[in-house]
Amino acid sequence: MPTRQETLHKLIEPAVAALGFELWGIDYSAQGKHSRLVVYIEHDNGVGVDDCADVSRQVSALLDVEDPLPGQYQLEVSSPGMDRPLYSLSHFARFAGHTITLKLRAPFEGQRRFKGLLAGVDGDEVLLQFNDEEYGFPIETIEQARVVPGFDN
Repeated sequence: MPTRQETLHKLIEPAVAALGFELWGIDYSAQGKHSRLVVYIEHDNGVGVDDCADVSRQVSALLDVEDPLPGQYQLEVSSPGMDRPLYSLSHFARFAGHTITLKLRAPFEGQRRFKGLLAGVDGDEVLLQFNDEEYGFPIETIEQARVVPGFDN
């Protein structure tokens, strides 16, 4: 059975693609009247405020018709930004060599949060280097991951 994220992704992705953007990812947090749906879009030439507004109008109309979420929620459309979340193995592969933060669904060696160098992917595992060692985390064990922005002097 598909997750809510997968269902939303399948529903929203064609509309975002039709406008010329890549659907980077979706975050949904259910909090009663303060629920929030964030749709991250990407484009080779960057994403501007007008782009977000165009996608927001299209996605909002689609969600009004399909009604995939219970109750009220706030829709936000945004670029993933420099500290972008990573959702898929292809995202992790694309950002190999960058520093990331990782939060696991369950503790590994007593901790759930890690920060290290993203070494790439191997099969369905994300390879992270920290404490002078490399660890493989199956993607399904990762609750959240983000790129840590780096600024060169």
